[in-house]
Amino acid sequence: QVQLVESGGGLVQAGGSLRLSCAASGRTFSTLVMGWFRQAPGKERDFVAGISWTGAKTYYAESVKGRFTISRDNAKNTVYLQMNSLKPEDTAVYYCGADVDRSWGVSTLKGDYDYWGQGTQVTVSS
Repeated sequence: QVQLVESGGGLVQAGGSLRLSCAASGRTFSTLVMGWFRQAPGKERDFVAGISWTGAKTYYAESVKGRFTISRDNAKNTVYLQMNSLKPEDTAVYYCGADVDRSWGVSTLKGDYDYWGQGTQVTVSS
């Protein structure tokens, strides 16, 4: 079992920044591939960013490339999502997910993630 707890969401004006955190417990964090997804009202949960075990490989959705940065601190069992130049279309509930079975790379598919946090709301006003 893996427990994930997100934090750091909130209300911000367009052009602003937020940093989301996701604290993990229950399994050796350095063996988990981690991802951030988001879900807007009435829409599917979409991939935002993912990071490999060591942090050496990162992947981003096209819509956030150059604005968002995913990172991890294996000593603190935490993954982060730094979000800059936020836009109203970034408004969503953000979820972190853990993929426990991946031996290489990062998946962008939500079905490949085994555990999820409760989500944190990000609202960007225009």
